Amino acid sequence: MASFSFRAGNAGKLLRIPLYLLGRVGTLFIPRGRGWVIGCGAGIGDGALALWRAAAEAGLEPLWLTGSGREQRDAAALGIRAIPKNGLRGWWATARAGVVVVTHGFGDVNRYATSGAYLVQLWHGIPLKRIGLDSPATVQSAFLPGFVPLQRLLGVLYRAQSRRIRVLPAASDRSRARLESAFGLGVRQVLVTGEPRVDVLSAQDPATRRAEAVARRDAAVGAIADGARVVLYAPTWRDGAPDPAVPSDAEWARILDVLERTDSVLLVRSHPLGEGEYRPPVETDRVRAIGSAIVADITPVLPAVDVLVTDYSSMAYDVGLLGMPVIYLAPDPVEYAAARGFYGAYAEVAGPDPAADWTAAAVQLQGTLEDRAEFGRRAELSRALSARMHAHRDGRNTERVLAAILARIGAGMSTAVPAPESSAPAPKGTA
Repeated sequence: MASFSFRAGNAGKLLRIPLYLLGRVGTLFIPRGRGWVIGCGAGIGDGALALWRAAAEAGLEPLWLTGSGREQRDAAALGIRAIPKNGLRGWWATARAGVVVVTHGFGDVNRYATSGAYLVQLWHGIPLKRIGLDSPATVQSAFLPGFVPLQRLLGVLYRAQSRRIRVLPAASDRSRARLESAFGLGVRQVLVTGEPRVDVLSAQDPATRRAEAVARRDAAVGAIADGARVVLYAPTWRDGAPDPAVPSDAEWARILDVLERTDSVLLVRSHPLGEGEYRPPVETDRVRAIGSAIVADITPVLPAVDVLVTDYSSMAYDVGLLGMPVIYLAPDPVEYAAARGFYGAYAEVAGPDPAADWTAAAVQLQGTLEDRAEFGRRAELSRALSARMHAHRDGRNTERVLAAILARIGAGMSTAVPAPESSAPAPKGTA
């Protein structure tokens, strides 16, 4: 079973309405300070980590709010001041913060204490599939499914929450239009600064980026021989539904044949909010898992990848910053468009030849790896797509975002959030 779906998540939100109301009352009586709290639904990484580092360098002493023991350990390893987001300590820290930064939703920090804060939503990718208010999935609930009045209520609540966002960075004008629509915001909130999460793909020289990415990759999945090609497969989230692209035994045989012929390794990264069985029927080191449990943030590893295979992931927009060829494997574009929807036509991104299954994708992958002209053609298409969607590619997106926040709130907001005393009750459960 998948680990999350909008239906289950929205049902949980409805049950927690009394806690939201109680938290709102509490924040009315607690003055906010000048400090920052930061959280990220994907762990210690993404744009949140980039902004944390920039804020720390500026002397702001941001406090990271973690959602698991692993995140707490990862934060400690990086020297990040952090406390659990849930329970009294996380609530108090969020309620006292002047600036609250998230990448997925308000649950990245303590969801019951965000009212009244200066909210920064970094988001976690340029939208290709419809999100937020643009997607019917956003207002689905496991409680009274299909009940239109309840869906309308969820839409009203989502819009009311989203309108509290004060800054939402966009990669380009095209991306900004999508984010404005999805979150019900305007040009004053959605700023074309570039996204902090992709600075790692533009900063430094290519050789240094590659070397650092290879070190991260090999530490996660084991050493890959010099000269071997690396293919990353990153399917998108399907809101709790099974992944229709899981290979059959016959398809696995074809995939392994291509990997052997081209001396390649396939890294499989299932979406962190979903699950899929990507286990070849035979033992092989040609296929290795690199899911979120292994690497929380895949973006810094991308310079150590040669080809991307994906369906509807926004990662397709990002790898063009590296000139990386993309193979599109989309078993259900018509059904997905009907259920979730795309911004524009899928063919505008994937071109006229997306593979319908792994058999076709393997043919395209072999051609890309063996034919330098085909490799170059797909690399150029990837660059062109990225150029349309990323207005900035100078590695300074985080700098622009931080400057925009400070300009709006006043640079005087520079003191740290006081962490609760260690004697405070330990957090219980999850939000």
